[in-house]
Amino acid sequence: MTDARREPDRAARADPPQRAPVPSATLRALLAFDDGDALRLLCAPADHDPAVRRVAVGTDDLRPGQDGTLLLAVGAPSTAATLRRAARLGACAVVLGDATDARGAVRPQLAAAAEQSGLALLARAEGADWAGTAALLRSAVAYPHAAVDPAPGRDGGDPLSGAGAIPSLAALAARTAALVRGSITVEDTELRVLAHSATGPDADPLRRSTILGGRVPPHRVAELRRSGILRALWTSEEVVHRPADGANPERLAVAVRVGAEVLGSIWAAADGRPPAPDAARHLRAAAVLAAPLLVAQRLRESGTARRREHALRGLLHGVGDRRTHAWSLGLSADTPCAVLVARRARPEHDGDRTLDVLSLQAAAHPSVTGVLREGDGAALLVTPDARGPGPAAAVLALARDLDAFTASLPDTVPVWLGAGPVVASPAEADASYARAALVVRVLRDRERRAGAAGRSRPPRFADTAGVGPALDVLRVLDAARPLWDAGAGPVHELVRADLAAGGGLVRTLAAYLDTGGDVQRAADRLVLHPNTVRYRLGRVRERHGVDLDDPDTRLLLTLAVRLTAVRDDT
Repeated sequence: MTDARREPDRAARADPPQRAPVPSATLRALLAFDDGDALRLLCAPADHDPAVRRVAVGTDDLRPGQDGTLLLAVGAPSTAATLRRAARLGACAVVLGDATDARGAVRPQLAAAAEQSGLALLARAEGADWAGTAALLRSAVAYPHAAVDPAPGRDGGDPLSGAGAIPSLAALAARTAALVRGSITVEDTELRVLAHSATGPDADPLRRSTILGGRVPPHRVAELRRSGILRALWTSEEVVHRPADGANPERLAVAVRVGAEVLGSIWAAADGRPPAPDAARHLRAAAVLAAPLLVAQRLRESGTARRREHALRGLLHGVGDRRTHAWSLGLSADTPCAVLVARRARPEHDGDRTLDVLSLQAAAHPSVTGVLREGDGAALLVTPDARGPGPAAAVLALARDLDAFTASLPDTVPVWLGAGPVVASPAEADASYARAALVVRVLRDRERRAGAAGRSRPPRFADTAGVGPALDVLRVLDAARPLWDAGAGPVHELVRADLAAGGGLVRTLAAYLDTGGDVQRAADRLVLHPNTVRYRLGRVRERHGVDLDDPDTRLLLTLAVRLTAVRDDT
């Protein structure tokens, strides 16, 4: 085909509707949104304020040719190589989890790499989590885009577009309902109801339960997933139509988006009458107007991250007014909940990265109300659906899923996951937290014992029912520890002297007592000859005057060796 024959096609495409130029957020503007609560600027390019067009989570989310990317380096080492690779792939700024030394100064090799690559280098503020930081930054990046007017010729002539500024999502829902001739709900990406129009007498039961519950019921969410409606909604810019089905009337839905990012959705339900013929046009216009309002909603939620963390910490540790803490987290006083505790198996920094990624994965789960990172672990407050197969089973299933997720990560550090019991209200969350922490200690002790005995590794997740009497044993040992530490006598002298000399006799006694006094099995566990075990037991009697045939002495020895193991593992 010649160029002349192509000319009409070019002419047909010569005058498309022109959009207003879309402004980009800049790094300074993003930091103004944060106000220092989540991010700390370590070094930035001296000669310009870089434009930020997207936020990437993890180096695998970087795409070549997408300049203006701000990278949250979740799961990536805090090294100069990470910075140089990010710069090659188009990043303009990188947020590291660990970029400073003990004095709080940026490490020299990182500062040099950032300067050479022209990158801005930032660090998470103390106490900030990756999930909250990502939500804040994405909302700030989306804010300039959300303020751009729609393209002329699409929905620019819609009555909504000429109605002036919309003060709130509730006002937008009311105006849209009048034009669409139906009931409107505005929802976020987790299908929580942010605003809705007035509910008329002809509203269907599903709409009523959605508004009363503050979110789409779980069974309805499952149905929308199975039918492909949610997939179509999140991936299309067009209005999705769902025909009437039994008692559920006809529905129309459109995603609210800024560029490629989906912020939420608007749903219209026909209440006793068919929707207006141009209902789809009105919904598209409403989605454009809803974008800046949803971004503002996100930013307000991000601003409460510290308050939510304080409330979550108060519930888990039983500190402060628990009713107020529950309210801050959006929980009623009678919401059943449970706590899931994750602890890393080794103290290396890699364990921090594993917990960071696990926390992000958990925060996206619909039943997880909050994630609190503490030291070498994380605690999840879970509010399982009471209408499911069973709240306790749901919490254990979440632990199983997270265990499989961490096992699939490259170069992962093992993590133990303990599920506490489901309690009747958030005010009792500290009791579930304490039990979950005990479950983790049981799992850790089982793995240690399995390794000492040469057995295969036991599962790294369980709930209180899955660890049996070991949980009560730990509670007894914790209660007995002060008495043991204050005591004296031959058994105390034996344990203290042997631990100072390396602990060979204590380990031998532990194996002997754990195997019910079977010398051969104890020797197999210790990889020793049985005569060596007999010799060591003889030293216990002869050198330290401890009678292994006396029941009280054996009980005290059992407590002593278990308390020693507990102290090492706590």
